[in-house]
Amino acid sequence: MATGVLQKVSRGLSKANSRVRSAGQAVVWSRCFAASNSRNREDSWFKSLFVRKVDPRKDAHSNLLTKNEESNLYKIQFHNVKPECLDAYNKLCEDVLPSIHADKYYPCELVGTWNTWYGEQDQAVHLWRYRGGYPALTEVMNKLRQNKEFTEYRKERGKMLLSRRNQLLLEFSFWNEPVPREGPNIYELRSYQLRPGTMIEWGNYWARAIGLRQLNREAVGGFFSQIGNLYMVHHLWAYKDLLSREHTRNAAWQEEGWHEVVYYTVPLIQHMDSRIMIPTKASPLQ
Repeated sequence: MATGVLQKVSRGLSKANSRVRSAGQAVVWSRCFAASNSRNREDSWFKSLFVRKVDPRKDAHSNLLTKNEESNLYKIQFHNVKPECLDAYNKLCEDVLPSIHADKYYPCELVGTWNTWYGEQDQAVHLWRYRGGYPALTEVMNKLRQNKEFTEYRKERGKMLLSRRNQLLLEFSFWNEPVPREGPNIYELRSYQLRPGTMIEWGNYWARAIGLRQLNREAVGGFFSQIGNLYMVHHLWAYKDLLSREHTRNAAWQEEGWHEVVYYTVPLIQHMDSRIMIPTKASPLQ
């Protein structure tokens, strides 16, 4: 009889302990859940302090950055030429491109044409301007299709190329419009791939900074892409030679505010590239 009583008491204690453990686990889980929710709320609140607020825009970024009174569109072409064909390619371009530039029948202008000296080798770079924007571009394309000389030029050019690519660009409102200049000069094309969403920020800093880079008339033009690689910026500079380039760039660091421009714009860049270019005989920018 005593044994039976002891067994019942033991079973009762086991059930009680089990309920206590379950209740304890529930309490611990409840506290962990509450603590986790609290941490999540704190993390969410903390992160919200650093999230950039999006300002409502009523206009496209391109309209905020360009010269609204003008509607110039630019096309930049990069042609990678077979090394053994570079001289023949340059001669072909010299025979055809200036005639298109000079003919008022085509609403376009050849801004400059170069060979890359330092950077990607055996490369030709052409920069065109279309006064009147996209309609002018379409008009030129349609007219050139009917131009037998240009059709033959494209056919011969294709035999000399390894690859080619282009971009359509707009010019920043605060940069100079590229105009012909006498040489001899070398040209530097600095290209920046920006982080998406940072073009306005880039423009705000450079609108203040461009005045610091005009001392030697080195600033030629500044552009940003509309079609092609997006969030791409191109800055075109002219120097007498590489030593002049070094002196001019070093002098910029003595100007008040230049270091701030560099400090705040470098984090906006994903990738950057520099080409030193030599103008060809056909280039209005010499």
